[in-house]
Amino acid sequence: MNCRRCGTPIEKPGDYCLTCNTANADAVVAEFETDRAHLTVLDEDDVVGETTVTTRPEEGERLSEVQLRNFAGRVADEIRRKRPETVYAAGEREPLRETRAQLHHEFYRVPDGGASGSGQDGAAAGSRDDREADVSPVVAWVLDRRGDRSLAVVETPPREKIGGSHSTLIGDRKGRKAVQTVAEHPHVKKIVPGPIDAGGTGSRTGLRAKATRAGTNGNVRLLLRDGSSVQENRIVTTAMDRETGERVREDLNEALRDAELQDA
Repeated sequence: MNCRRCGTPIEKPGDYCLTCNTANADAVVAEFETDRAHLTVLDEDDVVGETTVTTRPEEGERLSEVQLRNFAGRVADEIRRKRPETVYAAGEREPLRETRAQLHHEFYRVPDGGASGSGQDGAAAGSRDDREADVSPVVAWVLDRRGDRSLAVVETPPREKIGGSHSTLIGDRKGRKAVQTVAEHPHVKKIVPGPIDAGGTGSRTGLRAKATRAGTNGNVRLLLRDGSSVQENRIVTTAMDRETGERVREDLNEALRDAELQDA
């Protein structure tokens, strides 16, 4: 494959061209299994390339911490060489979470669906309609939503997103961790802590956090529950309606699960 701007050969389909500083892809879909990750490279609605990164865990065991970090690092390196605007990911939680931690791209977890496949590096031309039957359910899901309006990204540091007349959070360190996790999301503009209700049903599992259903304006609520105390915090997002707000809500709940603040 050659660069679409200057024609210089590039090593893998969708790679960023260092000769003329041009991106040849705008998104990567990563589908994780325990020992492999299948990457589909997109340029608008076209699939321009695919590659699979594999690792080998010890027989009958999950990846060790070092193996997991190295596996995720190789996946992250493959994504970096494309310099995409957005990364979509589905599948096994541990390698997905570790890869996300190693990247600075806009990163979305999307619904799982079907096997990821085992292709080799190579071009894969064709439009969304032409290739609909050839791509995985995860890639099909992403392609179906590529035309949606992108949500604005908030550049405000997470600590500056928290404000309001109430400053106390329940759950002490875990409560602060939950709010920090939400504040780190690129589509969260502000978090307004609410009053604490001490009359809730007792919880025996420590602090639990959950983003509730989006309203018509795209905003959601962060519900914190610790023992018999409950706190409802307002989350202002860049979503423009309930549908896009639900996308943010799903992503927030996934982040809270990753932070072990929500049951899987």
